[in-house]
Amino acid sequence: MYAIVEIAGHQFKVEKDQKVFVNRLATEEGEAVSFDNVLLIADGSNITVGAPAIGGAQVSAKVLKHLQGDKVIVFKKKRRKGYRKKNGHRQALTEIVIESIVASGAKPTAKAEKAAPKKETKKVEAKAAPKKAAKATGKADDLKKVEGIGPKIAETLVAAGIATFAELAKTDAAKISEIISGVRGNHVTDTWPAQAQLAADGKWDELKKWQDELDGGKA
Repeated sequence: MYAIVEIAGHQFKVEKDQKVFVNRLATEEGEAVSFDNVLLIADGSNITVGAPAIGGAQVSAKVLKHLQGDKVIVFKKKRRKGYRKKNGHRQALTEIVIESIVASGAKPTAKAEKAAPKKETKKVEAKAAPKKAAKATGKADDLKKVEGIGPKIAETLVAAGIATFAELAKTDAAKISEIISGVRGNHVTDTWPAQAQLAADGKWDELKKWQDELDGGKA
């Protein structure tokens, strides 16, 4: 039995007891994590395809450890311009082990239940007056404290209803890239949710230590 599930913005084919490296998750090592966006489940000759996801299906896993991938060299050069730029990038990863695949009857995860109504409410508020709504609540955070986020990106995120570290931590990196796609520049959002989670938890020393290893939000 195997399933195709979306985890941290990427799709994976997984089986029970399989170890998978995914983009960094905001979950502590040793804790359990569940994924509801299951696109396909195959059990022998029985194949169930979602539209796009299968209702009630769930893949449960356990976080083994957080790590960084191999260094990738990014070299840019413009001919006859004297322009050369060399950067190194190490992707922030999380190793998980698949513990179970449930085809139906699974309850939505606590995170999914909390996130759904908030997201819908924020969309309505953003259309009406996003900036005023953020000021009225008095709970907006300084998103610029996340490495890689500048004033323009912070303003764009607030306009989309993401005004706090907690909300940013719950937003998928791929979704963040989609929201800020109109802002000029090459932005790598992979580490932003994890950085925001540390800020939301008040772990500033740990965040500062990690940010010292980052370059513009890139590991």
